[in-house]
Amino acid sequence: MQIDRPDAVRRNQLLQSLPPGDFALLAPHLKDILLRQGEILVEPGAPVEHVYFPHTAVILLLAVMRDGRSVETATIGRSGVIGGIAGFGRWRAYARGIVQVSGTAAQISSSRFRAAIRHSDRLTAIVLRCAQLIVLQIQQTAACNALHNVEQRLCRWLLLTQDYADTNVIPLTQELLGQMLGVRRTTITVAISKLQASGVIRYSQRGRIEIVDRKALEQHACECYDVLRSRYDEQSRQDELVV
Repeated sequence: MQIDRPDAVRRNQLLQSLPPGDFALLAPHLKDILLRQGEILVEPGAPVEHVYFPHTAVILLLAVMRDGRSVETATIGRSGVIGGIAGFGRWRAYARGIVQVSGTAAQISSSRFRAAIRHSDRLTAIVLRCAQLIVLQIQQTAACNALHNVEQRLCRWLLLTQDYADTNVIPLTQELLGQMLGVRRTTITVAISKLQASGVIRYSQRGRIEIVDRKALEQHACECYDVLRSRYDEQSRQDELVV
């Protein structure tokens, strides 16, 4: 759904980092839209028709198995872009893109984005850096899924999501969490119960997780959050130096 929110156009950090001349290549073609939780933006193997710059929405990339099971490979928020690689040519998605937290995003057609890329070295550099960070996140998540327990992985994801969404209350059902982490709902229930008993989070049966103690949540999380956070902070500093 398109929304009339001109103030939101540059809330995405990648868009914010663009000099006026480069941003002008995109601005006439960007649409601010509302993305709802559970909305699928693209399926594996489908052509990438649109590029999304999240503002407040949080989007999940899922690896999908033939039997329908899935697991998180990357979480993208306002510091990233979905489908940016389509700026270099026609592209088919390698993962399912699904909205995990409702919010706004700027949308542009892949063809318009390709046209802008051809005239902007700055935009090209930003998209390539973002692609590198997504690869890093996929690698780190693969290691995390193999080496860390569900509770640690859940804490890592909640921290990243809070960073992107700027809220202590995250609407998220246990069913969606199980799909994201690739485990049974009963396993998610145990992990949530432990964190709630420790006073770290508060879970509502209406599907809302409230982060009560951020510092304690960081202590319960694995090292993967710190690794990813430091790399994204490093990119932000690089972007500020170039502007």
